[in-house]
Amino acid sequence: MAVSHRKMPPFPAALTITTTIVVVAAVFSSLFCSVSSYERPPPRRNLVVPRRKDLDSDSPEQVHISLVGADKMMITWITEDSAPAVVEYGSSPGLYTKLVTGSTSSYKYTFYKSGYIHAATIGPLHPDTTYYYRCSSDSARNFTFKTPPAQLPIKFVVIGDLGQTEWTKTTLENIAKSDYDVLLLPGDLSYADLIQPLWDSFGRLVEPLASQRPWMVTQGNHEIERIPVIHSQPFTAYNARWPMPFEQSSSTSNLYYSFDTAGVHVIMLGSYTDFDSNSAQYGWLVADLKKIDRSKTPWIVVLVHAPWYNSNTAHQGEKESVDMKTAMEELLYEAHVDVVFSGHVHAYERFTRVHNGEANDCAPVYITIGDGGNREGLSSKYIDPKPEISIVREASFGHGEFEVMNATNALWTWHRNDDDVAVVGDSFVFTSLSSVPACKL
Repeated sequence: MAVSHRKMPPFPAALTITTTIVVVAAVFSSLFCSVSSYERPPPRRNLVVPRRKDLDSDSPEQVHISLVGADKMMITWITEDSAPAVVEYGSSPGLYTKLVTGSTSSYKYTFYKSGYIHAATIGPLHPDTTYYYRCSSDSARNFTFKTPPAQLPIKFVVIGDLGQTEWTKTTLENIAKSDYDVLLLPGDLSYADLIQPLWDSFGRLVEPLASQRPWMVTQGNHEIERIPVIHSQPFTAYNARWPMPFEQSSSTSNLYYSFDTAGVHVIMLGSYTDFDSNSAQYGWLVADLKKIDRSKTPWIVVLVHAPWYNSNTAHQGEKESVDMKTAMEELLYEAHVDVVFSGHVHAYERFTRVHNGEANDCAPVYITIGDGGNREGLSSKYIDPKPEISIVREASFGHGEFEVMNATNALWTWHRNDDDVAVVGDSFVFTSLSSVPACKL
């Protein structure tokens, strides 16, 4: 995947003096969030992906798609100037037989004003089918996407803490070679950290992939862009730019939701919104788990940013991990969740099936996959000796692939990309807990 980029200082050189206060806040945030165990990988540039010079001001860019229910897709894109919030689409190249009108919004962040953010939901769509589409009636930019299958098998790509560095570019190039159906991202997308133009850069960077396959995301700590007194809302940019189908799962927040695809029920939790037993998220999770029919979705996958199990020295003892685990672990255990993916720690680690700190054959497998390519580097220091429940751990950039083959079996592979080539560094064959007699509800 070819990506246009130029060398970037810690923050874009184009920033004006009017944004000085934002830059200062970003530096403070970066220092506050840093961890002593981070070690930078070999020198690699940060990326800033500029707007293409050949695009008109009303041309769509930063196009990405997400699943909405069983047979619909939300298309999200941005234009610099006002443009129709319409998507034309069809199942043959260049033949756009259907048109849907969506909505347009924008947001302000200190002295920054976003472009026009458009979103339109199209469908009903057929499963496992390629569709051709264009946004805002722009005939110069044509896109395609493929819908996931209606039944198993289905293949997910899982990446966390993606960022926008040359390591990110390598990860995306490796993912592009994988014939996957849905991408799952457990938080920390752009690493904009208050610098809003970096959200635009990130949207351009991921567009070649995110416009072709649904990207389902949840928030991480780097999506918290609150500035005391100046900007009180923590997820303004994230919520505006990456709307997810939360209402379809009866959630009241874009920060947590669930969806079904093929035979898999995916739950996206929010580490950075209330999660105690009196919270809206907790009540929603209880209700969501009760609705699951394992005869229809034999697999349950959960994503959360801050890991509940972690033998890396980075991010130990944080309340988003400790308190959330205390509040919700029992719910996932009783529901026989198959796997919990997390990010936050910039390394890879796979635990055995574990509950309450001990191996348990009816508990989820916990996997940390926060190694997508962020600018902060890798978390390379681990607790010694390695806990018995930790099976594989390695500080390398990469991505994961979760291929659910049928109602019983799935294959997990983790691909490290230290040498620019995706090499399988770990693999594990899952058996769904819905098919294990001793674990059946």
